[in-house]
Amino acid sequence: MANLKDLKNRIASVKNTRKITKAMQMVAAAKLRRAQEAAEMSRPYTERFNAVMASLAASVGGSDSAPKLLSGTGKDDVHLLLVMTSEKGLCGGFNSNIAKKARAHAQELIAAGKEVKILTVGKKGRDQLKRDLGAHFVGHVDLTEVKRVGYADAQGIAKDILNRFDDGEFDVATLFYAEFVNVVSQTPMAVQIIPAKFEQAEGDAPDTLFDYEPSEEAILADLLPRGVATAIFSALLENGASEQGARMSAMDNATRNAGEMIDDLTIEYNRSRQAVITNELIEIISGAEAL
Repeated sequence: MANLKDLKNRIASVKNTRKITKAMQMVAAAKLRRAQEAAEMSRPYTERFNAVMASLAASVGGSDSAPKLLSGTGKDDVHLLLVMTSEKGLCGGFNSNIAKKARAHAQELIAAGKEVKILTVGKKGRDQLKRDLGAHFVGHVDLTEVKRVGYADAQGIAKDILNRFDDGEFDVATLFYAEFVNVVSQTPMAVQIIPAKFEQAEGDAPDTLFDYEPSEEAILADLLPRGVATAIFSALLENGASEQGARMSAMDNATRNAGEMIDDLTIEYNRSRQAVITNELIEIISGAEAL
């Protein structure tokens, strides 16, 4: 039977842990509201931007004058994986799910004889992928000091990727992040950003004709780099909301589990204490009878 002092210390320790998890849950809830609003406010712009880009891309088609960011290099031998996770842990399976999807994609490409390069944003994803795919790492973006992610951060990442593409370091770039659905659901996503792929949005008439000035190719050449930055910024915002939602859910579960553990330990403590008192009474009674 456990020592009473040990049980009392364990109960106090779990109570302290519960206070911490409860506080973290409340902080995550406060941050989630801002992060969710930012992610939801960015979606209409991103969707409309992609719709315009889809229309332009459909007009240009497979012409020789199409920008390289749209037509690609003509090969798919080298793949760059941009894996975006959080800088902090204690958020359930948020980071693991993104890393798992990226790892599966990388292993599939390697098995097909492709060269894989990995650029990470967020140290949690870097730490998880380094064990198996450390030899494929080409860079890391540290956002630890960034309190609130802005478009400038996405532009910095996009500039690095575009420079690598212009230097011929890769043929295809794929972005990995988690799309925020709700507090308990965040969906890992894999989106190809180079060469750009745009899907026609529902409700947009594909046969609508537009006259562009300047030409579609010139507009695309200007907007495609911005499209890469927009996709990265949208992913950063989605990741921010997903991280706080996952952390809020994880800390809520941890708080509940701590409460259940405290109840179980309290019952065990009371039983042990009762057993000690009973033994002492038996010893007193036996001693009195012996006299």
